[in-house]
Amino acid sequence: MKVTKAVIPAAGFGTRMLPWSKSVPKEMLPIVDKPAIQYIIEEAVASGIEDVLIITGRGKSALDDYFDYSPELESKLSLSGKLSDLEEVRGSADIANIFYVRQKEMKGLGHAIWRAKAFVGNSPFAVLLPDDIMMADKPVIKQLIEAAEKYNASAVGTQKVSLDVISKYSSLKVSALEDRVFKVSDMNEKPTPAEAFSEYAILGRYVLTPEIFELLANTQPGYGGEIQLTDGLNALCKQSDMVAVDFEGKRYDAGNLQGYLETMVDFALRDSNVGDWFRDFIGGKV
Repeated sequence: MKVTKAVIPAAGFGTRMLPWSKSVPKEMLPIVDKPAIQYIIEEAVASGIEDVLIITGRGKSALDDYFDYSPELESKLSLSGKLSDLEEVRGSADIANIFYVRQKEMKGLGHAIWRAKAFVGNSPFAVLLPDDIMMADKPVIKQLIEAAEKYNASAVGTQKVSLDVISKYSSLKVSALEDRVFKVSDMNEKPTPAEAFSEYAILGRYVLTPEIFELLANTQPGYGGEIQLTDGLNALCKQSDMVAVDFEGKRYDAGNLQGYLETMVDFALRDSNVGDWFRDFIGGKV
């Protein structure tokens, strides 16, 4: 199993970030000096991914524009001698082989992933949710790829969450295989604390085999009247091997205001250009 393709579902309305996301895709909200989605693509590329498909929707053309060349801007920067800025601008366009397909109807995450069928073909592929920004020494999706390749299985990223908030996630029924790696035998979407299989929740990273597409094509609308990826994954783990990786790293939910501000602060503090200044600035304010 070799994973060289990734899918990023970015077609949603971004209702947790209104009113900003009314006209600006939430995936383009800046984290320090780059849009959120660039961190996702950089994680994929650092994990050996070569081709990236972004699932988009209406009003998301800024994503396509950002990862394209900008001849007029590049010419201006070159003539002005701003070569480092030119390198940054050009680099975002050359970061990977990026493709796009629209989710023409908002039918849920499972439907969005199903739209990647032609792109993926018969290969295993990674899925990275753009709301979930990861800070890790080893890229989180690489941790999943290594486990998937070792066990010749699908893989989902997990960490423990409090039962008080498990209803926001998918809960996993797991048994240990090795340190930080578990076999998955069942799961449920947004359970109550009493319904949860465990405190292990799926957190925004997946490595999937192409069998998922047939399962999603036959998945009926579930929670919220949408085609849930969890329902397809649940069927997948019952017909083939699936592992959960308790990944090393910190996960940020940048898709809501509180999580976005937390992400911004932590990444700014670690930034080599503004970190020292920002630490003093925050200290003065506190």
